[in-house]
Amino acid sequence: MIVQPYHLYVERVVPEKNMARFYALAVQPTLFGEVSLVRSWGRIGTHGQRKVDVFNEEKHAVGLFLELLRKKRKRGYRPKPPVEIPQIPHASSQCVNDKALPS
Repeated sequence: MIVQPYHLYVERVVPEKNMARFYALAVQPTLFGEVSLVRSWGRIGTHGQRKVDVFNEEKHAVGLFLELLRKKRKRGYRPKPPVEIPQIPHASSQCVNDKALPS
């Protein structure tokens, strides 16, 4: 059983080199009670490739997770900046289908 979920998504974008890559890591349980480290990587906008490593103990999966994270950070991968979602104006509570209700 996994004590704490581990998920990571990082990107490396270098426009001068036409480079736009992603790398995703996740520690997940398997159907048989083992722990897996799922890695996905490739060019941003594609499905990329995937590799799954299975471990008997969570500490081994987390150890590999942290080792891969260190390597990717060293190569210039960074977390994707948060996307700001614009506010949507709310309709008045006195309206139905954008038509005012009689008072």
